Amino acid sequence: MKRTFLGATILALGLSLALGGHASAADSPAGVPTAADLAAVSTVVTSDATTQRLAKAEFPGAAKADMAVAARTAKADPRTPVAVYQPTAAFIAGTSAVPAELAYVATPATLGNGDAATVWSQREGTGWSVYNVASGDVEKRLAARVGKGYLLSEPQAGAWYAVDGDIVTVLDGSSVAKTGEKMTLAAYREALQTRYGDKLPGSTYDRTGAAGGYGASPVGDDSVPWWPYALGAVFLAAAGAAVTLRLRRQ
Repeated sequence: MKRTFLGATILALGLSLALGGHASAADSPAGVPTAADLAAVSTVVTSDATTQRLAKAEFPGAAKADMAVAARTAKADPRTPVAVYQPTAAFIAGTSAVPAELAYVATPATLGNGDAATVWSQREGTGWSVYNVASGDVEKRLAARVGKGYLLSEPQAGAWYAVDGDIVTVLDGSSVAKTGEKMTLAAYREALQTRYGDKLPGSTYDRTGAAGGYGASPVGDDSVPWWPYALGAVFLAAAGAAVTLRLRRQ
């Protein structure tokens, strides 16, 4: 289904809550999507190429799709995109007050077999492109609990947080605190420094290539996306096993 740029832009203007647009300038992450960005994301996730990708996508253990039905079932829903952010190496190192930067925009979708999925879009030059179809609707479900803040992911730990100004709330999977517990942004940074401080760019860990992917280039369509391992040269690759189950490219 084709959508006009104007229609997508109007839609985008109403989505600031899920995208962290209510955070103050001082506390905002970097790379918050603009209305024009969301219009571009809407166009790419509803394109024929993405729809066909959703129709054909299969995940281990899932029911096979009836291709006659899949063509009608498979679709992305651009009305509720979710911006997903990640901590930066500079924040962890204490050299920047900006707590995170945009990793991708998640768009809820339905596969050809009717299962829930999520389309991940990322900036590519001056535009946007789809680079992964992940199983499930984790981002959509967690975004509903974010409130007026923004959704923060630690992909290698499989952890999710809501950040609202100086308050970080554990949403899922954290080894730092129990789900629902809150901490200050400063306390969260201290926890990040404990876990990843010796793995930042320039560290021995980085120089020896122990991360197994730092400095890597984006990989092809049949591989696990590169960014959870390389982005910011922060996160420990060996800890990402639970996450990669979602990250299979289709």
